[in-house]
Amino acid sequence: MFNYFFKRNKRLLYSIHFKHVFDKPCQKYNTLEISILGRVNILGYPRLGLSVPRKNIKYAHNRNLIKRLVRETFRLLQYKLPSMDFIVIAQKNIIYLNNKCVIEMLNNLWSHYY
Repeated sequence: MFNYFFKRNKRLLYSIHFKHVFDKPCQKYNTLEISILGRVNILGYPRLGLSVPRKNIKYAHNRNLIKRLVRETFRLLQYKLPSMDFIVIAQKNIIYLNNKCVIEMLNNLWSHYY
């Protein structure tokens, strides 16, 4: 039985970890609304970092909604994903989509990695 929690060790917390992925991403998949960068790690489990800039999404409640949706899709798929560090970057057009479309898009992007 899998443990589907999203604990602290599954997160990219420090700028050093973000910089590591931004410098040389191994894989990059994107749409007009969202991008996912990935780089292999040696930890044995995937980690997630979020970049939802205020410049792209003006209101905090919209930024928080996007972050919750990304974390939820990652949490449910974490055991299918390879041992990589992922950074999800939200673009301006994502606020025009409803939640169901965002979840489907994220699941489609995550499916490229497993």
